[in-house]
Amino acid sequence: MGRLLAIDYGKKRTGLAVTDPERIIATGLATVETSKLLQFLTDYCSREQVDAFVVGEPKQMDNTPSESARYIEPFLNQLAEKFPDKAVCRMDERFTSKIAFQAMIDGGLHKKQRQNKALVDTISATLILQNYMDRAAVGR
Repeated sequence: MGRLLAIDYGKKRTGLAVTDPERIIATGLATVETSKLLQFLTDYCSREQVDAFVVGEPKQMDNTPSESARYIEPFLNQLAEKFPDKAVCRMDERFTSKIAFQAMIDGGLHKKQRQNKALVDTISATLILQNYMDRAAVGR
């Protein structure tokens, strides 16, 4: 069984998280410049078996796509073209940044550490992946 890799896509930075090979736990992987994302994914997938990507889906409170969704669509097309053998799943990402920030507070990180947006992006990707895994477990 291969890993699942979550993507919290942003215009400047993208947070990434990955499961262990047995898909038991989600762990933050990295935050990369979005302009270098496809190359990072290519390199990572050449070293590790990844079965699917879980991409955050930004939505409004009324369940309609948020304004930032338009930036993700071209990336999704590139991802499907670059990795035709891997599934691309979507997962609602509402509130992940706020939850990530709260987790940093709860974890005792100092104010300066909480201002690290790259860390917030990685934690957000981890939350997206864990939510996806929890939802999949309910369907079993």
